[in-house]
Amino acid sequence: MIVVPPTLDDAEGHVADMYQSDLRDVGFVFSHTRMMAINPEAHQAFEALIRAIVPSIGVRTYELATLAAARAIPSPHCLLAHGRKTLRADALTAEQLERVARDYETAGLADADVAVMRFAERLSSDAGSMTEADSQSLRDHGFTDRQIVDIALAAGARNYFSRTLQALAVPVEDVPGLSAELAAALLAPVTD
Repeated sequence: MIVVPPTLDDAEGHVADMYQSDLRDVGFVFSHTRMMAINPEAHQAFEALIRAIVPSIGVRTYELATLAAARAIPSPHCLLAHGRKTLRADALTAEQLERVARDYETAGLADADVAVMRFAERLSSDAGSMTEADSQSLRDHGFTDRQIVDIALAAGARNYFSRTLQALAVPVEDVPGLSAELAAALLAPVTD
């Protein structure tokens, strides 16, 4: 049996809120929103987790960790969506975001920002090999233990959401507010 998300007309409660948020923001309901609407309680729990993470690390650090995690997975859904969120939050300019998307190591970020992105990327690609040295790198850049946990949670949460969308073959849609050049930079394959 194929599970079908609630329609816009049938949406109630949190599902209606999810749909209305997309409609207000971009004028349509994203496929990933419709998929998560099948289990609105899980979506609410995810949102609660994010709300618990961001206060200690701030939106900029949250978005940098999210972008690095999404890049390592790779998750086109989340790269595009969080590219847009990064711009809307004024966490980076479009020019900075394009440089970060192409190579955050040489994008002119502060050393602490690069350390966050390295940590999130490693968590998303090889978490099993991480050691205390990975956390110490963040500590050496001034992050508290709470912030280190929240950076790990931000990257882990991105893995949960991104990999769920991939496993369910959710279509990737264009995200309004991103230039073609910026979208291409966000989606460009990682090169070593």
